[in-house]
Amino acid sequence: MNKMVITELLERNAKLYPDDVALVEIAPHMMEKCKVTWKEYALIQPNPEESGRRELTWSEFNKKANRFANLLLSRGVKKGDKVAILLMNCLEWLPIYFGALKMGALAVPLNYRYAADEISYCVKLAEADVLVFGPEFIGRVEEAYDNMARLQQVFYVGKNCPSFAESYDNLVNYCTSRTPNVQLTEQDNAAIYFSSGTTGFPKAILHNHESLMHACRTEQAHHGQTREDTFLCIPPLYHTGAKMHWFGSLISGGRAVLLKGIKPEWIIKTVSDEKCTIVWLLVPWAQDILDAIDRGDIDLSEYDLSGWRLMHIGAQPVPPSLIKRWKTVFPNHQYDTNYGLSESIGPGCVHLGVENIDKVGAIGKAGYGWQVKITDNDGNTVKRGEVGELAVKGPGVMTCYYNDEKATAAVLKDGWLFTGDMAQEDEDGFIYLVDRKKDVIITGGENIYPVQIENFLRRHSAIKDVAVIGLPDHRLGEISAAIIELKEGESLTEKEVEDFCRELPKYKRPRRVIFADVPRNPTGKIEKPKLRQIYCGESLVSAQIKG
Repeated sequence: MNKMVITELLERNAKLYPDDVALVEIAPHMMEKCKVTWKEYALIQPNPEESGRRELTWSEFNKKANRFANLLLSRGVKKGDKVAILLMNCLEWLPIYFGALKMGALAVPLNYRYAADEISYCVKLAEADVLVFGPEFIGRVEEAYDNMARLQQVFYVGKNCPSFAESYDNLVNYCTSRTPNVQLTEQDNAAIYFSSGTTGFPKAILHNHESLMHACRTEQAHHGQTREDTFLCIPPLYHTGAKMHWFGSLISGGRAVLLKGIKPEWIIKTVSDEKCTIVWLLVPWAQDILDAIDRGDIDLSEYDLSGWRLMHIGAQPVPPSLIKRWKTVFPNHQYDTNYGLSESIGPGCVHLGVENIDKVGAIGKAGYGWQVKITDNDGNTVKRGEVGELAVKGPGVMTCYYNDEKATAAVLKDGWLFTGDMAQEDEDGFIYLVDRKKDVIITGGENIYPVQIENFLRRHSAIKDVAVIGLPDHRLGEISAAIIELKEGESLTEKEVEDFCRELPKYKRPRRVIFADVPRNPTGKIEKPKLRQIYCGESLVSAQIKG
């Protein structure tokens, strides 16, 4: 396999297909302006002030990336420095990401749900030297600013630049669009992504250029992208999943559409208008589309969906009932599901394969260039059919948790990444998720870390103890439930808990409140398996798959 780095793919596309459209941004017009703070945002929240369509050719994409790379170099940013990116999905996102890579810096995407303290924590943890942010984050960045003293440069993308930052738009226009003369290899560090640890605060995941290139090759091998394909990308680009699926378009020179909204009507209209051929959905969005069709909100005869060939889902277990229902409405669609972690550069280390739709419910087999095994507590491979921890190995495994040797050693052993997911293999070699070892709740494709919610709730004067667990949910896969033990003589209603939690971002607020004792073992650890048994009655993942 030829050794190359991912920036060379962008250079190649700019030379071979300069005038072909690479990226399209669709911002649907919102009829009503939402007077809410960022804490109320859904997974995708369009800016009501923005609507319309923008596009970028491969040549323009490459030039914009070069201009940003040269801006960084002109400011003294060096190879190996880190550039944090805090943007909603937009046409500037990927050129900024690639601009950082082109001059040898590490791109550091930040979750746009982060509160000010999480932003400053991640910037410090990654040792970021530069921050690029958009208008949605002015308040949070300003609040965090004094705690990010390491930052050398702060660039703002958008109109009305705040006084503590410099205008990205103005500055890049004065920079050359020539490719910077920086030598890169597959072993050079490329990016830092974030995954939360047991404390609820994120761990920094370091990947090199080999990881990014392998994500490109894996995605194309699984879904066969060509220049004729148009990929519809809805999830946020800070997710490894969204970006790594787009890497299939990058390696093939195909077009991608960034849709800033998740309403079923917007998705279907965009597929029709933009002639999308590949769409990656999360489970709730697929369900919402089917429900909208059933209600008559969407009349499929009004749209041209003839080019749509593949629908694939990841980020959470997929109920077979959902896919059966989908195939009834869209019988000609290929279907695939992908499994992965940020530590394995996103989806694809395990995948179902479009030819294996009869195995819906499984996550699949080892992906392109990957190895998998299921192990016992000692790291030994278990017999087929037995439950153990899923481990993966391949060119996309992270280098390490940045500056955290202990956490790295806990999950990386002889090149194998131990995922924290419990799995078993059937007689045909297909892998099924059974449960999770990690204390994480995946709701609508978004990770929630219970300790964050537990620590917040413990601030309430009436609460003695609290445990947050996941409960099965038909639409979201699972939802967070807070089991609350009250202090003697205290009383509290579910409504009062809900009101107290309004300080939290909406997606972190418990969807259910249960007043009950919180069991702890002799060492003081909350017995969450016991709580799951009480309130779920079975493996959570199994319950999700059943739908």
